[in-house]
Amino acid sequence: MENHGRGSGPRPAAGEDGEPAHRPPGPLSYEGVWRFTAPAVDASVPQARHAVRDLLLRQGVPVTDDLVQGLLLIVSELVTNAVRHAALLSPMLAVEVAVGAEWVRVSVEDNHPYRPTALETDHSGEGGRGLLLVREVTREAGGVCDVEHTANGGKVIWAALPLAAVRVP
Repeated sequence: MENHGRGSGPRPAAGEDGEPAHRPPGPLSYEGVWRFTAPAVDASVPQARHAVRDLLLRQGVPVTDDLVQGLLLIVSELVTNAVRHAALLSPMLAVEVAVGAEWVRVSVEDNHPYRPTALETDHSGEGGRGLLLVREVTREAGGVCDVEHTANGGKVIWAALPLAAVRVP
């Protein structure tokens, strides 16, 4: 996946040395990038959600319950979209979690070239509102989301949400 989950999402302001101005140099214990792949099948949706939840907990990422719920909803919607719409051309998908000092970013990559758009659907129809939901959850959390093409002709859809203010001694 290009730019290893970092993309143009939120980043802390850097000081003169390139490190964020408000904390000591070096990564925090919870910072990093994790990636896993899964088959583009229905069973991957809850597996991805549980993997992301467990990763955030295991790494000690300072997330509120609301932020976790938002992230898990986003992961569920993005993996579901990959399973429903890309599986024919992309039998595998990748989920990536990137955590910085002040933000967390989740992304789902598949090898299908179609760049989805969030289209309004009639409220009586089933489905079709997943990306609208992702955009709304992201917006309400003060984050950003986007779709980018990958070098191999596929796409990555990502959402980056800010973490609550963390005090560093």
